[in-house]
Amino acid sequence: MIIPELPAYLTSLGGEEYKGLIISLFTLSAGLSRPFSGKLADKIGRIPVMIFGTSVCFLVGLLYPILNFVSGFLFLRFIHGFSTGFKPTGTSAYVADIVPFEKRGEAMGIQSLFGSLGMAAGPAIGGWIASYWDLDVLFYTSAFTSIFSILILVRLKETVQDKEPLSLELFRLKKEELIEKRVLVPSSILFLAVFSFGVVLTIIPDFSAHLGIQNKGLFFAVFTLSSLGIRLLAGKASDRYGRIPVMRIACLFLVFAMVLIAFAESKNALLLAAVLFGSSVGMYSPTTSAWVIDLSLAQFRGRALATMYIFLEAGIGVGALVSGWIYSNDTANFKWVFLSSAGMASLAFLILIMLRKEKYQGEVLSDQ
Repeated sequence: MIIPELPAYLTSLGGEEYKGLIISLFTLSAGLSRPFSGKLADKIGRIPVMIFGTSVCFLVGLLYPILNFVSGFLFLRFIHGFSTGFKPTGTSAYVADIVPFEKRGEAMGIQSLFGSLGMAAGPAIGGWIASYWDLDVLFYTSAFTSIFSILILVRLKETVQDKEPLSLELFRLKKEELIEKRVLVPSSILFLAVFSFGVVLTIIPDFSAHLGIQNKGLFFAVFTLSSLGIRLLAGKASDRYGRIPVMRIACLFLVFAMVLIAFAESKNALLLAAVLFGSSVGMYSPTTSAWVIDLSLAQFRGRALATMYIFLEAGIGVGALVSGWIYSNDTANFKWVFLSSAGMASLAFLILIMLRKEKYQGEVLSDQ
């Protein structure tokens, strides 16, 4: 809801040179908190972790108008990242707990569908609010929207049976608690896939302008709609045919999308690539979540999902960093940026081809 207005808001505070920190500080704290949120979700329960993440959104939303100076704003952006570090981990683990194995992909599809709807509707509603009222109203609205989520959460029944009381000892992470080794294969494939997502976020606005497209958000609108339309179908397909076959198709779509963008010379070609890209995202997002849950043990499910999110954020971050380095504000490098993305997606596809389904599908582990 607030992200589209934050660059201009930071500029109004006199911090225009720090715009790059708006997302990076948020992502940094989210990544740092993942191992903790995974462990806590397994130990003290899914609901407390979800409530904490949502409460961060509420409190930080209230504080944005108060800490209205550059250092205060940047501090809040860092703190705000803990919301995303905790809430999705608890949510995915909770959903996995309450649905049967044979409908796990479908459930992940529903979850990712609603998450995408929120991320699509939020900026539109936020922009509308900002056009009529000042940004303090927007910040307060975002804060109080979180309350509705908390009201739902407090009425849910906890799924962790043998809960531990919250203690300082739980915040001491052992080496084996940082990463869940059982899910390294799907998490690594996700890293290779979302590399392209980081590239798209970083380069597509400039590439759209290069093609003479006035609305730089058009590509994002098209791929978001495409991803919404296929998430539920992809989840159901992964339940029926397996996670690996669906992931192979998703990576193929991603390769074609990146190659098409690399050689696009018109608006129509770019938008066709957006449809392919969105379809790929809509397929691999719920399928990877279901696959990770399949391979994880119930008592370490939170840790497994936290591992997946760490790899996801790392892939997006590396994709953004590498694409910016290759591009270097030289339009002649556009092709090589997108072909590098196609190369990463091709590597993911090759790994998936080599995997033995019976070893990595996870049917046996899911019931342990």
